[in-house]
Amino acid sequence: MKQKIRMGMVGGGKGAFIGAVHRMAAAIDGEIELVCGAFSSDPEKSSASGAELGLPPERCYPTFEAMIKGEKRLNPEKRMHFVSIVTPNHVHFAPAKMALENGFHVVCDKPVAFNLQEALKLEKLVEKTGLFFALTHNYTGYPMVKQARQMIRHGELGVVRKVVVEYPQGWLSTNLEASGNKQASWRTDPTKSGAAGAMGDIGTHAENLAEYITGQHITEMCADISTFVPGRLLDDDGNVLLRLSGGAKGILHASQIAAGEENNLSIKVYGEKGGLEWRQMEPNTLIVRWLDQPTQMYRTGVGKLYPESLAHTRIPAGHPEGYLEAFANIYRNFAVTLRARLEGREPDPLYTDFPTVADGVRGMRFIEKVIESGKMGAKWVSLK
Repeated sequence: MKQKIRMGMVGGGKGAFIGAVHRMAAAIDGEIELVCGAFSSDPEKSSASGAELGLPPERCYPTFEAMIKGEKRLNPEKRMHFVSIVTPNHVHFAPAKMALENGFHVVCDKPVAFNLQEALKLEKLVEKTGLFFALTHNYTGYPMVKQARQMIRHGELGVVRKVVVEYPQGWLSTNLEASGNKQASWRTDPTKSGAAGAMGDIGTHAENLAEYITGQHITEMCADISTFVPGRLLDDDGNVLLRLSGGAKGILHASQIAAGEENNLSIKVYGEKGGLEWRQMEPNTLIVRWLDQPTQMYRTGVGKLYPESLAHTRIPAGHPEGYLEAFANIYRNFAVTLRARLEGREPDPLYTDFPTVADGVRGMRFIEKVIESGKMGAKWVSLK
């Protein structure tokens, strides 16, 4: 029987949204099992959360420090292989740093850290230790996103000229944080979220998706950042002009006060020969428009697709594959790559595709520079 990859979790206790998402995603493929956790800064809540998940009391730790120290003392055949960090932004760095320093691989929710300085320190630690670090930019896990990436990499659209990526939400159109809503409260608190609100929370997803699909990095930007809700301490809307490393120009829009919008992440990429369009709320469809032939509609699992797309398709065509499946692709790829290392062999390159600490550093640099540009009155700034 194949041994499962063992996961410990920091955060994600009772009442936490993203912790449950991570656990479901990690469990879908049967590659990973949760063996321990420090699920809350409240030791009693951590213990109760672990008990609900069926963990033995001795593997439910009061703090992440106790978990990492305790797991390191265990027999290698029992201790966790990696730590999954699912806390608010300001509690990403310390457990990630300690895990890496003690020989544990890391999966971390995005953004990677509270600020760029912390992200750069983690990047150096990953380079020094040689450990794996995955960042859950889960939208890169969709099969049609991977199809779009491969079409561009293989030159089907020609040289990329323009990118339009947007992520509108409407859930923070009112002062929801004043009502005690936990998710709204920490995301709008600069001591927990960091320098940015909407641009850090969802703008980084748009930034990462644009870079992932095009294969180009953002080199310069000009940002108009706004806070519309009275009394809010961080941005809730932003519009950004982009210049990319391969010569493409772009527009990035992220908003959490787009009333009526749900989770409408979308991207359009235009090359010399044609353009493509993908929407997260209709993730099984990729639309490709050509200069000299009819518009084509690619569907997940249907027809001649690139191996990278097919390898991340889970169920027969016509069955919707959504958020959890895309999230699970990140965890599956991480587990497959980690298992190969543990067994002393090279991993299948189809499954080594997951966001890393380098993506996290670029995301933090994006946050820092987009806020800098906004404060300067929409001046161009360099990310180089």
